[in-house]
Amino acid sequence: MDDALRQAALNYHREPRPGKLSIEPTKRMETQRDLALAYSPGVAAPCLDIAANPDLARDYTARGNLVAVISNGTAVLGLGNIGALASKPVMEGKAVLFKKFAGIDVFDIEVDATDPDKFVEVVAALEPTFGAINLEDIKAPECFEIEAKLRERMNIPVFHDDQHGTAIVCAAAVRNGLLLQGKHLSEVKVVTSGAGAAAMACVRLLIAMGLPQDNVTLTDIKGVVYKGREGLTPELEPFARETNARTLGDVIAGADVFLGLSAPRVLKEEWLPLLAEKPLILALANPEPEVRPEIVQQVRPDAIMATGRSDYPNQVNNVLCFPYIFRGALDCGATTINAEMELACVEAIAELARIEPDEVVARAYGGAALVFGQDYIIPKPFDPRLALLIAPAVAKAAMATGVARHPIEDFVAYEQQLQRFAYRSGQLMHPVFEKARAAQTRVAYAEGEDERVLRAAQVVVDERLARPVLIGRRDVIKSKISGLGLRMAVGQDVEIVDPFADEEVLAPLTDGYQKIVDRRGVTPGAARYRMRGRPALTAAMLLQRGMVGAALCGGAADWWQQTADVLPIIPRLPGLQRVYALSALILGERTLFFCDTHMNVDPTAEEVAEMTVLAADAIRRFGITPRAALLSHSNFGASNSPSARKMREALALVREDAPELEIDGEMHADAALIPALRDLMVTSSSLTNGANLLVMPNLDAANIAFTLLSAATNALQVGPMLLGMSKPIHVLTASATARGIVNMTALAAAGNAAPGED
Repeated sequence: MDDALRQAALNYHREPRPGKLSIEPTKRMETQRDLALAYSPGVAAPCLDIAANPDLARDYTARGNLVAVISNGTAVLGLGNIGALASKPVMEGKAVLFKKFAGIDVFDIEVDATDPDKFVEVVAALEPTFGAINLEDIKAPECFEIEAKLRERMNIPVFHDDQHGTAIVCAAAVRNGLLLQGKHLSEVKVVTSGAGAAAMACVRLLIAMGLPQDNVTLTDIKGVVYKGREGLTPELEPFARETNARTLGDVIAGADVFLGLSAPRVLKEEWLPLLAEKPLILALANPEPEVRPEIVQQVRPDAIMATGRSDYPNQVNNVLCFPYIFRGALDCGATTINAEMELACVEAIAELARIEPDEVVARAYGGAALVFGQDYIIPKPFDPRLALLIAPAVAKAAMATGVARHPIEDFVAYEQQLQRFAYRSGQLMHPVFEKARAAQTRVAYAEGEDERVLRAAQVVVDERLARPVLIGRRDVIKSKISGLGLRMAVGQDVEIVDPFADEEVLAPLTDGYQKIVDRRGVTPGAARYRMRGRPALTAAMLLQRGMVGAALCGGAADWWQQTADVLPIIPRLPGLQRVYALSALILGERTLFFCDTHMNVDPTAEEVAEMTVLAADAIRRFGITPRAALLSHSNFGASNSPSARKMREALALVREDAPELEIDGEMHADAALIPALRDLMVTSSSLTNGANLLVMPNLDAANIAFTLLSAATNALQVGPMLLGMSKPIHVLTASATARGIVNMTALAAAGNAAPGED
């Protein structure tokens, strides 16, 4: 670690407040009644219920989603025996990873006890507090004894991540590495450098997967583990070989797999030619591996290499495993994490690497196209789909082996719940996704050559949300599909409309467009030029002619220009005064909708009322009951300014046109969101809770509020959604992500549902 990185790390841990995590309440604490429910006397009710039925602790407390990360600091990665207190930054870091990747709450507990029995007594006594135990950075051989005793005494999962987490990710790398090398686990020779907790767990898991124990040779700091060697522990004794070999160099010849969990540079360059053809080299010592990848590439280009470092391909990182195996175990109420659950985790990780990476992964790693192969045999830690694959696989294995106290009855619903860990928009979009799947709409994408669109189209195909029609140069799109490692087949999964080659499609579209703009100063020649140079026009004309059922434009060009191109082709619904834009922000458990964020600079009272009713209808498509607030600088008649009067007039119009809608105004934004504050101002509000639809008096207010809150909270944006169009078409902003395009695809496709399906 250089001085700059060291100082940055110290500043990161110190500022703006010390440490990396805090505790936040999950219930409202605003009134005297809230206090009475949270503490005395209300807390007595759940206490008595739990005393009568301990299993109810899962329903009334955080225990079912709470893990203890526990260490005595005797074997901290790369630092050794630094003691319990010094290990606390590492344990806090582990807690943050649990929360970040799987939504699991964690208390880190540093136990000042090196005696295994004392340590076990401390941890076992904590069982009432936690749903599971993650042991961390405890040295061997004590870690074996500690985990075994705790698993025997405790009726919740106990998992030593340094052993089993490393083993699971390592096994997934071996599974895929051997697949690429054309080898089978039952036939390969494995040589280790290292025989500690992690190495032994790796070997045992590989044996459970089909590796013959006789095909394994262990070496450690004392050399080969052979029969008769002094000081063999009970863990090593079964693996001792009958051999005269004494050093790693003596046994490396012919090895198909080198598994290093030991020390820097122990695999000598001159030994590399001795390995079997097409070897798999896992050099996992950190920060300096047993052999550098550069050396392996030079001497053995036929090898597949993995390390424990993030700056090389194929990082074997425990974060690929532990958040999600605990997620699955907690969600089914598992009493332990057994071998079958670990194997299910291995297969899920290996499977994910064989699927093209998500856009989130590509962005996190510089936009590189990661394709299953020599440099990509295991997923990247930021892959949002890890939870979606691993947690259900683990829960199913727990149920199959009889250790799940709360079996999951509906895995489709469970996987939908897990979407909140993969994609923050998952819960909001679920009802829309279901409508889109039912509609099976052909959706045109104007920017069919855009990488984000192509990644989105693959997800749309996989999730059966729509049938994509990509607009762009056919050869470019096909090349990018291949280069990104996408699996969708042109002509089968997706269609392409090439404005430069498909004259039989473009000619009638151009003629139709010319008729629309004939009196707007657009000559026939200009119309042909526009249809090839502005793909939004092609998408809109495909929709106008009924050749597709919905369309998405924009994402790569000016939003206003794209919208201006679309509006003459796809007019607004009859009887409406304007087209409006609705945008949403997902802020944790709350979603707020903002109208009108993009279209109308200074709407009239009639237009405010119209947009409010349209927005409320759109919100209902998400399965959400709209609660609208007409916002102003004025609170309930406090001002007689033009904008305040406008919002009061709009309220009267909405109540007349849509009497079933919960709505109030004009009001401040804080009064709209906080019922207690609103109740101090008026006693007759029709809003039963905080508003979720915020309607602004003008475009400036709406756009500023939307973008400011988005930036300040790191909320997830959905939209803008065009309201009032006669056919489902939306214009993407330049900041749209692939997942955002997936969401907009579903909105467009669901908007094409038959009447009554909304």
